[in-house]
Amino acid sequence: MPFPDLPSFVRSLEERGELLRIDVPVSAELEITEIADRLVKRGGPALLFENVRLPGGETSAFPVAIGLLGTRQRVALSLGLPDLDALARRVRELIDLSGAKGLSGMLSQLPKLRDAMNLPPRRVSRAVSQEVVWRGDEVDLGKLPVLKCWPLDGGPFVTLPLVITRDPDTGERNMGMYRMQIIDKTTTGMHWQRHKTGTRHLEKAKRLGQRLEVAVALGGDPALIYAATAPLPPIPGLDEFALAGFLRGQRYPVVRGVTVSLDVPANAEFILEGYVDPQEDWFMEGPFGDHTGFYTLPDLYPRFHVTAITMRQHPIYPATIVGRPPMEDAYLIEASERLFLPAAQLVLPEISDYHMPPAGVAHNLVVTSIKKRFPGEAYKTANGLLGLGQMMFAKVMVIVDDGVKVNDFDAVWREVAAKAVPGRDTLTTRGPIDALDHSSRGWSYGGKLIIDATSKLPEETGSGLGSREGQNDGQTAQPDWAPAPAAGFCESWEGLQDQFQAGDGYWVVRIEKIRPFLNRELAERLAGHPAASGVRHLLLVDELTDVRDRQDVWWTILNNIDPERDVHVINEKLVWDGTRKLPEEGFVRPWPPKISMSPEVKAKVEARWHLYGLPERWR
Repeated sequence: MPFPDLPSFVRSLEERGELLRIDVPVSAELEITEIADRLVKRGGPALLFENVRLPGGETSAFPVAIGLLGTRQRVALSLGLPDLDALARRVRELIDLSGAKGLSGMLSQLPKLRDAMNLPPRRVSRAVSQEVVWRGDEVDLGKLPVLKCWPLDGGPFVTLPLVITRDPDTGERNMGMYRMQIIDKTTTGMHWQRHKTGTRHLEKAKRLGQRLEVAVALGGDPALIYAATAPLPPIPGLDEFALAGFLRGQRYPVVRGVTVSLDVPANAEFILEGYVDPQEDWFMEGPFGDHTGFYTLPDLYPRFHVTAITMRQHPIYPATIVGRPPMEDAYLIEASERLFLPAAQLVLPEISDYHMPPAGVAHNLVVTSIKKRFPGEAYKTANGLLGLGQMMFAKVMVIVDDGVKVNDFDAVWREVAAKAVPGRDTLTTRGPIDALDHSSRGWSYGGKLIIDATSKLPEETGSGLGSREGQNDGQTAQPDWAPAPAAGFCESWEGLQDQFQAGDGYWVVRIEKIRPFLNRELAERLAGHPAASGVRHLLLVDELTDVRDRQDVWWTILNNIDPERDVHVINEKLVWDGTRKLPEEGFVRPWPPKISMSPEVKAKVEARWHLYGLPERWR
């Protein structure tokens, strides 16, 4: 059974040894981030900071919980499941209506009807989320332990907000997770990107000449926190409260706000109520150390004005951090993969499985395995996926054979090297790109790459044979390439800092880009060098990348490319240019820095580690 609220989940984690309390003073500015980042990257427990120091030096009245969903096991537990694959099984059973003929068949569907009955939320008259109410001059966001996560952040940001709005035309609800920068005691930024539902609601309010009511829940039960991150399809009546009701097996309790006419979670820790005025000048928000692992640079976003803060008697402030993967959001993404796999298979039945690896920070890389039946099916699947909801943001699509483990990162790239001939089995196209992508040819618009790493049928190799029954017995073509031992390379070329070949078809080269177009010159020379004889992929990375760390290499590459501009075939090698792009090369937008913690904060945490009471293995 899923948990009724956040405190019950915290207690359960603590009982299981999955949450530790830290009672010594810890700063909300950077220190909590550095501690939590170490633990999530090492698979450590969630943390409850009970003595949080605010920027002015005073102690917050509220503890901070962080990393609550920081492993796939904790995400599954939060949803009342033995594992995340059980989520796909449950959804598949709900949408499978086969066998519903006759009375006995109808009776067999009753459990599904009970699941459907849990979709609408349940209105209550009293709620723990309104036990304490701040209005007027009492409203002070500075009293909340809002974290400043990274050194270059523009200020403290609310990082786990459940932002609730209502369509001014249709009345349809939406709940999304959009970061919120604190501006002053009663105002925050509202990071509604151009593709988000909140943006559409605000545009409609502007056309109608009215303010848009907004409520922001902090907390609620874990099912609702997850639901706010899920990319729901635009189906009337299906909103995040409905998804949470389905996940928890009970209708979600909601209560009317005290200063807004919106329904808000009755079991939340805090509720921020207020409005966004579409006629008001926007706020220059950021920078912010984002889930891509790079800073999102300053940009204009709406202001959210807080008219009331309601809360429990003893609330917990929930937070998360994002940055270089793996982070907590990777496990929420994995839950969404499982949730939407059955629906994707309804539309594209050839799909066996799919995965969005942490190195791809969600949209940058999607790996899909298929039961291939005919030539070109890999491209059919990839294009079909690109037309499904937020999958439109995918930058690189890799299609592999049924049986390949899509979550085995090394195995996937071995399949790519063995079965995808550069140029013949790669295809670039264009489309929408995540608004946070810093390397695309235009803001939220850029190139995409499809890689067909499936076993090839004769028609796909240029063979005169056919793959229909009776022609070549339907045999697939055997790969005509095999990895060769790593070749020696000891050239001292301008800008070349380090290089690594593992003998698997990939050659990683780190470049200090000291002048425009140096990357292109080096790519030509490297691709033609004898050391490239056993190479299929030449990966050029920036001076901050570890060429021997495959995750770091692909995280850099996937963030720093527009495939149409930066992925090319040279001497039968697929060259990926993951270096920084310069204005002299025609790139007109600012290039953001990678996120890293300051040496001073790292040293502070090292010196205080014994005070936190945390084991050395997570240091």
